[in-house]
Amino acid sequence: MFNNAPDAAARIRADQWHLRYLKVREANQVSQGDGVVVAVADTGVDPHRDLRANLLAGTTTIPGMSGDGRSDANSHGTNMAGLIAAHGQKDGTGALGLAPRAKILPIKSSGADNIGTADALAEGIEFAVAKGADVICISSSGGASPELIRAIKDAVSADVVLVAAAGNAPEDPYVGYPAREQGVIAVGGTNRLGEHAPISVAGPEIDVVAPAVDIYSTSYGGKYSKGTGTSGATAIVAGAAALIRSKYPNLPAEEVAHRLTATAIDKGPPGRDDEYGYGVIDLVAALTADVPPLGFETPSVTMPPASAAEKEDNGTARGLATLGVLLAAGGGYLVWRRRRRAGDPPPRISR
Repeated sequence: MFNNAPDAAARIRADQWHLRYLKVREANQVSQGDGVVVAVADTGVDPHRDLRANLLAGTTTIPGMSGDGRSDANSHGTNMAGLIAAHGQKDGTGALGLAPRAKILPIKSSGADNIGTADALAEGIEFAVAKGADVICISSSGGASPELIRAIKDAVSADVVLVAAAGNAPEDPYVGYPAREQGVIAVGGTNRLGEHAPISVAGPEIDVVAPAVDIYSTSYGGKYSKGTGTSGATAIVAGAAALIRSKYPNLPAEEVAHRLTATAIDKGPPGRDDEYGYGVIDLVAALTADVPPLGFETPSVTMPPASAAEKEDNGTARGLATLGVLLAAGGGYLVWRRRRRAGDPPPRISR
């Protein structure tokens, strides 16, 4: 973590390599996230000077605690919020997010120990939907509960773009919850070369990938920090969703997700695969390409009809036609692993 030295704000922008890799400057000529609210269900968000102009009053859902979400004793939530919507400073210093004119709705659903419950997350999602959030970023993975499952389904029905992380290897042997849930975009991670990051969990649920290694952003107390894990990749995808929702305000959430996957840069074996999903997000293409609506694509290869069993087991069949919410949840950050929730189930290999 950088300290609060005078040159920290001057150095951070150059260290944010993912901005150049994703051509954020070019994408921001098309959209900067105006009019979009992104809820960040995490450890709270500190009012960092590079972020505070975009920070709304939110809530705290941790049992026995109160507050409006605008405090963070852990740094994880502040980091995610900065990747999404940090505006930096007028002189070009400070951290920059993908959607620097979007608003952040902070939800403190995990404490300083980086651990929260599924029910606290569910309450946070319900709050975000009630407040009209356009995108929900969840940088955690773990066990589900009936309340959390219901909250996600309600968010899907409300046309919210929900986004969730796959999880971090080797701690996570499979894509966690809620990323593996129907209607949720599961986000994996890449390194500086656009290759699969070893820390990123693979699986048939992966939808898209984004930079996840050495990702610099805002931290608490006016500081900056660097992290590696699917948390950062998830926040980046949530920022991308904010850009699309701002550019196309009448586009349903499932079509927002479709734009991200249809324009992704294919990696690995041709077509969707378990490491890259549909590929690395391409911000400029997602904002400008002529993407036919779901159901209107003309396949380049005619495939025989899949059996019911094949559809059940096939990651592509699982995917975007049913996506109503873009939910981004991420894994570890800096010295942390992924944010965990109390009651995480024991590891399992198959679903």
